[in-house]
Amino acid sequence: MTALNDAERAAIHRDAEGRTKRGSDRVSDRALPTRVPGVGETAGGHPGGPTDGAARPNRTPAWMPSRRFIAAVVAIGGMQLLATMDSTVAIVALPRIQDELSLSDAGRSWVITAYVLTFGGLMLLGGRLGDVIGRKRTFIVGVALFTIASVLCGLAWNEATLVIARLLQGVGAAIASPTALALIATTFPKGPARNAATAIFAAMTGIGSVMGLILGGALTEVSWRWAFLINVPIGLLMIHLARRTLRETHRERLKLDATGALLATLGCTAAVFAFSIGPEAGWISPVTIGSGIVAVGALIAFLWVERTAENPVVPFELFYDRNRVATFAAIFLAGGVMFTLTVTIGLYVQDILGYSALRAGIGFIPFVIALGIGLGVSSALVSKFPPRILVIGGGVLVLAAMIYGSTLDANIPYFPNLVLPITVGGFGIGMIVVPLTVSAIAGVGFDQIGPVSAIALMLQNLGGPVVLAIIQAVITSRTLYLGGTTGPVSDMNAVQLHALDQGYSYGLLWVAAVAVIVGGAALFIGYTAEQVAHAQEVKDAIDAGEL
Repeated sequence: MTALNDAERAAIHRDAEGRTKRGSDRVSDRALPTRVPGVGETAGGHPGGPTDGAARPNRTPAWMPSRRFIAAVVAIGGMQLLATMDSTVAIVALPRIQDELSLSDAGRSWVITAYVLTFGGLMLLGGRLGDVIGRKRTFIVGVALFTIASVLCGLAWNEATLVIARLLQGVGAAIASPTALALIATTFPKGPARNAATAIFAAMTGIGSVMGLILGGALTEVSWRWAFLINVPIGLLMIHLARRTLRETHRERLKLDATGALLATLGCTAAVFAFSIGPEAGWISPVTIGSGIVAVGALIAFLWVERTAENPVVPFELFYDRNRVATFAAIFLAGGVMFTLTVTIGLYVQDILGYSALRAGIGFIPFVIALGIGLGVSSALVSKFPPRILVIGGGVLVLAAMIYGSTLDANIPYFPNLVLPITVGGFGIGMIVVPLTVSAIAGVGFDQIGPVSAIALMLQNLGGPVVLAIIQAVITSRTLYLGGTTGPVSDMNAVQLHALDQGYSYGLLWVAAVAVIVGGAALFIGYTAEQVAHAQEVKDAIDAGEL
């Protein structure tokens, strides 16, 4: 069934009784007022004037955002905007960065993956840090670290300094972004204010993706450094507004599983390093093998720590359910497909087709639009079809788009040849993401929906750099095998550019193979449409503050 069960209805009823018992004349102690005065009422909700005893119409005045609300939303939503924007802003700037700093192909990939690795790997730890030392303090520290790292990115003078700065950017985003989401519940009262703040926060993800591509491309035309330095004034404004409008939360005595979070991040980082260095250093070189050993060792240690930790980042009992294991695996790989497709196409249109950074960013907008449409369609269908059907259908679309894209060459026009696989692939990914996200929370208690959703988001973020590293290794290996070379495309001759073109085509076939694996994993997801719809209804109730 899709209705709330008895326990969940009882929780809602108890919450409603508690609000009634506290009395309607109590002023909320949150940062923002719970309601605005109605006609004939004072700010406290008491009747005023000589008509106190007269009957008054029971009208609820329309909610209007106050200046304090706007300032708080700018502070909280701005972090989500910056965190998402910096996942894509560097993609269109990479060729310019590689030319100026003489990056290797491995170093070029690390400019992208360094940020996503630390952001995805440490975000659960960042969220729990806010519970321990206070969310306002944690948020400001995260934004400050992100802003300082953005300055370092803009001033970077070589490959190492830029990669280190991007790692620090990811750490700052991992601390601030999950805390920003938690601050919505403690800053805005239930009702229109919280609903509006939640909607704005969610919208920042899509807006940030588009802004990262367009703004990054536009600023790169002046200098790629401005693509990072633009974060500085925004970050300073957010810190100022956060200090003025947000209130500190109560601290909890909670033991942080820092070891588990760091081991997971280290394992993924070592794996990415092994795949990125392998094509150039050799797959049996000591550095490649050593990185692989570190990756395996760190991930084994992570599993051991999570089984014994008092408050694990990833509760081990979640993996006792076959459906959830299959869902988590599919989420990890689907995140990799989405991220890899974004980066690969962004580089292909500049390296092979010769697009400028701005044109590359604008040319990628159809992908974002198609992705949004796919998300909307799958959201409407997720209560009507089992999740495996939607995931497999989306995987087939991605498979077809990648196979078609692999047949294109440097002489094809953008419309309709290139835009076709971009839009079909984006729509297919959108069809995959929603059923997997909802399947992750199916069958868990409503008090566990938030933590499990966070774990699913972490896996999606970590899948991006890992799968990208594998596909990039395939592209580089194929390019070298066909007589090409690595380094800036401005230094390549016609033969080497053709080899790189073939390398990209071969890489798209591997992306198609990953999409097939996602569909294969979906076959083991046994949740019904009713179970998924019920999980979605409970999550919506939680987001609306009803549970």
